[in-house]
Amino acid sequence: MTKEDIRGRIDGIYERIARAAQRSGRDASLVTVLGACKQVERERILQAIALGIGHVGENWIQEAETKFKGLERPDELVSLHLIGHLQTNKVRPAVALFDVIQSVDTVRLASRIDSIAGEFNKRVAIYIQVNVGSESTKEGVTMEQVAEMAEFVATCENLELMGLMAVPPHLEDIEAVRPYFRMLRDLRDGVCRLEHYRDAILELSMGMTEDFEVAVEEGATMIRLGSAIWGSRAI
Repeated sequence: MTKEDIRGRIDGIYERIARAAQRSGRDASLVTVLGACKQVERERILQAIALGIGHVGENWIQEAETKFKGLERPDELVSLHLIGHLQTNKVRPAVALFDVIQSVDTVRLASRIDSIAGEFNKRVAIYIQVNVGSESTKEGVTMEQVAEMAEFVATCENLELMGLMAVPPHLEDIEAVRPYFRMLRDLRDGVCRLEHYRDAILELSMGMTEDFEVAVEEGATMIRLGSAIWGSRAI
């Protein structure tokens, strides 16, 4: 795939975002595209960054290190996100490499990130990952735990809560996914009513290649797109 192919895909994505935002009366400029670059080689990632995809996310720390650790970061790269599951024994390299950790799903993990961030003298932006479908195969706090988790993060000196993130159930009927996006939006709104977050503007990281238009209609502020940008993940 050439750089021009990627340009065409990105242009198409923004056109679809604009239409989805218009349908729901939203401002399309409020939606950020994050390039989910698992199994995408560095050169193609750099091409997308040069074309305006300023936020990218990796699922695995080791893979991210091969692409970004010790290498010059392009000026156009605004932030590097960890969007995959993080084990507590991998927190140190994650804090060292990533600007944002989207997959915080336990108090223990949040506490560990806070502690390591303090050692780095670094404030780490995080999202709370929510298991909106109550699926045993997926990570994330339960919906009932979101407020408690947010309250804990507010006590952490080195953490900044940016918003909530979810991976809803994979369903053939895209419309059937809509209620899960609404759930996450409602949960975010509930956090914003907590004392610590009443003046906060919290993000919603939800929606991927198959369902991002519905996510935009339901309030997504960040959509995580992989194959929509780069095509097949096979290198």
